[in-house]
Amino acid sequence: MEVPGIVASENYPAGARAIALSNSFVSISDTWSTFHNQATLASFEDISAGIFYESRFLVDELSLAAGTFLFPTKAGVFGFSFFQFGEGTFKEQKIGLSFSKKLSQKLNAAIQLDYFSQRFPENDGTKGFATFECGLTYKTTEHLTLGAHVFNPVKNGVETPVGKQKIAATYRFGGHYQFSDLVLISAEAQKSTENPTIFKTGIEFSPLKNMAFRFGISGRPIQYTAGIGYSFGRVTTDIAFSYHGNLGLSPSVSIQFNL
Repeated sequence: MEVPGIVASENYPAGARAIALSNSFVSISDTWSTFHNQATLASFEDISAGIFYESRFLVDELSLAAGTFLFPTKAGVFGFSFFQFGEGTFKEQKIGLSFSKKLSQKLNAAIQLDYFSQRFPENDGTKGFATFECGLTYKTTEHLTLGAHVFNPVKNGVETPVGKQKIAATYRFGGHYQFSDLVLISAEAQKSTENPTIFKTGIEFSPLKNMAFRFGISGRPIQYTAGIGYSFGRVTTDIAFSYHGNLGLSPSVSIQFNL
């Protein structure tokens, strides 16, 4: 028996750069692609790690903390990711293990195995379930890259005494165009089995080699995003702000290390 209309958990995105671009990120290669499209990780050559924190709507109980780790090998790139949403007696967690590989000079593919767990005050212990996600990227030209990603196509969820609380399947397709080293524009459509299609777009300006300014918009409902990134040596720090017309402001920060 499946409980209709009840979502067990959510596949929360992470990475302040992605958030500043309204999570229009399905084709962009970044340390935080473990939360967006793992296929973009196939080009990574260095060990990389990152930490992330978001204060959703400035409510402590809705905070999101995450981490990511990438390990390139001759066979491909392995990735590990983790997030925790909520505090105290209410928590949702996800652990992911991914593998990304270049299939050709233009085509990359990846798969990630996930385990979700959740704890609610009214429940004894923690309940969880396993699922997977996979993605592709295709570099059509030197400047244009397309990406596609699907999360939880099997619609797994948590078994409860009253039935199965499902997690929605999510499909993403989009691309980005790198005009030069100064400007990047991205666009994406996202469809969830529980929600209507969302269109997202973002733009990144890099007036200096180690600094970037970002802006994005998505909807419906309409959300505005903005952020800044700064690199020094092998460390990059990104800050982002997203604004929801009904729920308010959500600041976030992430730090990435290339080892």
